[in-house]
Amino acid sequence: MKHSMTRRNVLAATVATVLAFGVLAQAHAQSAQDRAQARRDRQAQKGESKQETAKVADQYPDATRQSPDAKASAKVTPKLKKMMDLYDADKGAEARAIADEIIANAAANAYDHAFAAQIGAQIAYDADDTAAAMAYLNKALEFNGLDNNGHFGAMLMLGQLQLQEDQYPQSLATFDRFFAETKSSKPEHLVLKGNALYRMDRFPEAAAVLKQAIDASPEPKADWQQLLMAAYAEGGQGAEAAKMAEAVAAKNPTDKRAQTNLAVVYLQNDMYDKAAAVLEKLRAAGQFTEDKDYRQLYSTYLNLDGKEKQAATVINEGLEKGVIKPDFQTYLALAQSYYFSEQVAPAIDAYKKAAPLAPDGETYLNLARVLWQEDRVPEAKEAAKQAIAKGVKKPDDAKKIIALPGK
Repeated sequence: MKHSMTRRNVLAATVATVLAFGVLAQAHAQSAQDRAQARRDRQAQKGESKQETAKVADQYPDATRQSPDAKASAKVTPKLKKMMDLYDADKGAEARAIADEIIANAAANAYDHAFAAQIGAQIAYDADDTAAAMAYLNKALEFNGLDNNGHFGAMLMLGQLQLQEDQYPQSLATFDRFFAETKSSKPEHLVLKGNALYRMDRFPEAAAVLKQAIDASPEPKADWQQLLMAAYAEGGQGAEAAKMAEAVAAKNPTDKRAQTNLAVVYLQNDMYDKAAAVLEKLRAAGQFTEDKDYRQLYSTYLNLDGKEKQAATVINEGLEKGVIKPDFQTYLALAQSYYFSEQVAPAIDAYKKAAPLAPDGETYLNLARVLWQEDRVPEAKEAAKQAIAKGVKKPDDAKKIIALPGK
């Protein structure tokens, strides 16, 4: 077989791979039903000792802010009660209207104002009105009337909503204020700041904060570890990313997500052989259940010299199982796998399946070249005509094949 085509010209672009990171910490707001249940729970807890209640309530013992004596004013208490009754009855719009009345009431005290704003924020969030929720939270903080739990809880929610809305500088500023005022070192809080730094492309700083969170947690969440690996990888600390991915994968040998993340870290560091070995173990264990699984492995093999047969085997298995899509990219990769492993006949068959699905005539032109190399001149000419009809960058190359002697 005459290899006039270079590997660079024929080899398809490898499938892009990304870590399966969930890097956005979503803000949490209770639904009306949840809040109603929470209130019933609090009623049932009246028998608890004052010491235990204080222990639960004191979430920010090192805060620089002096928690105010949060009490509703006598004049506004009926309005607050009505607002909460409506909210617990899942009548958010009506409850929000009363919250707005309380916020505008000059006779209300700081607690009345702040609590109404806090409830308004939760109602707005439940209604997917994020902009209004953030405005309410800012008001709750400005009124400065909630106890520390409520005040800093509102601050956390504001930071998370800003993060959700891609307001990264504002989000980071909110989290910085939170840490300055609470002196918190809780892992779940540090991760939020690390997330904001990551999204601002401040990867080394994000990695430092995330590592602090993970080191401080007896059981760090998988999402935190994945975010730290992403920060390492994006920040050019590939060795640290690989080291961490290996540790996580070693602890979770049967976990597909952990193993896949390890493979991707290897790929990002051009360690294709190690990536292929990890992915092959997943395939052997029957954990290839998605199209992307097969694509990731065969594209890894196509980046390794002498592994074209393995790539073809992976593609065919995926097709036979009906997991991998029989699309242009699949057939093109299959054709290339066969071609570079000296299997001309099946390569031609795969090219014939890929060419009609291609966005242009380049695949038909490659097919024409292979057919010409195999002295199948009439078929080569027909493929070259199809290439011109579909459009190629260098039509003269196709015309030369059409002009060859022979029928």
